[in-house]
Amino acid sequence: MKKHMIFICICLMLCFPMHTAAESGSGIWDYIFSQTDEAGKLQVHFLDVGQGDSMLIQTPSHYNILVDGGDGESGEKVISELSARGVEKLDLLVATHPDIDHIGGLLPVLEKFKVKQVLDSGKLYTTRTYQRYTEILAEKEIPVTIAKEGSYITVDPLLSIQVLNANHPKATNNQASIVLRLTYRTVDFLLMSDAESQQEYTMKHNYEVESEVYKVAHHGSRTSNTFAFLKKVKPDYAVVSYGRDNQLGHPTKEVVRNLQKAGAVLYATAKGGTISIETNGLSCQISSEKPNPIFRKK
Repeated sequence: MKKHMIFICICLMLCFPMHTAAESGSGIWDYIFSQTDEAGKLQVHFLDVGQGDSMLIQTPSHYNILVDGGDGESGEKVISELSARGVEKLDLLVATHPDIDHIGGLLPVLEKFKVKQVLDSGKLYTTRTYQRYTEILAEKEIPVTIAKEGSYITVDPLLSIQVLNANHPKATNNQASIVLRLTYRTVDFLLMSDAESQQEYTMKHNYEVESEVYKVAHHGSRTSNTFAFLKKVKPDYAVVSYGRDNQLGHPTKEVVRNLQKAGAVLYATAKGGTISIETNGLSCQISSEKPNPIFRKK
């Protein structure tokens, strides 16, 4: 996206020479942004659900997308977070894969909120949580789309959402994780769910993965977040969702080092609570529920 925007800027500078600051303020960006004056801001909230994942995306045109819901004990926390941000319905709910730390909290959310559509990995599972999840979808007659790698999901016309990874016949739950790349103007978010190094290798060769904001894969596990992949992503900011004092050692020292070597500032839900990133498509503002959200060293 960054290289693409550089090319656009060069072309526009030739066609629309910049004026002085006194004449036009921010130069070429005045022209680019004047074409989409109706656009608002994109907000991505990385919810603090302990050792799990949940993200609320509030789009520039005021659509609401929920990606995962943490475990079964996180449902009420997710509902509280949604209500506090004025969410009355969900335009899209994404269940990245059927592990309980991702779909457990979706059950009360599905019961509480009207959900327009669901994007599902298509990965089947035999747990009672997954069974109840499918039962609620059937009972409420919620349309379900199975994610297809390379496809685009349309919710807000101002926001591009591409599926970079999806289920395949031999995939484990984590390997079947839906990976999404969100693009708003010049800012990209790469939401990795629990995808592993094998999927990272495939994505970096098949798709554009460079992104300003990187949702750390698999809570910072060494099964993911390889330095080779992060070099391609080139993130400015990374957010890792995990439970404080978890027994898995997340995020691992190796992953923290990889992110630091890649130049990312690492934010952690276990330190800062819910991490919110707001962007107008040119720059990002980051806030947190608690002070000191940055993960320094391990």
